Amino acid sequence: MNKSELINAMAEKAGLTKVQAKNALEALLDATKATLKKGGKLSLIGFGTFSVADRKARMGHNPATGKSIKIPAKKVVKFKPGSAFAKMK
Repeated sequence: MNKSELINAMAEKAGLTKVQAKNALEALLDATKATLKKGGKLSLIGFGTFSVADRKARMGHNPATGKSIKIPAKKVVKFKPGSAFAKMK
């Protein structure tokens, strides 16, 4: 499913117009980004939790040349599925 298909599904299930569904999705994404940028976490009970983790610097290699390169430390977004996904089969 891509973004436009998600907007269509949201509009249909919530009884919204596509414009309203798009605005709601954009607001959710903006709020999520802002929360994670501050280093916080977003917990949606039954769905999962988004958080930010630090990834240490490490050595890697360029697959094209085989040359070693240093991969710098960075922050990454992590997702831990909630109980609804744990029960999904």
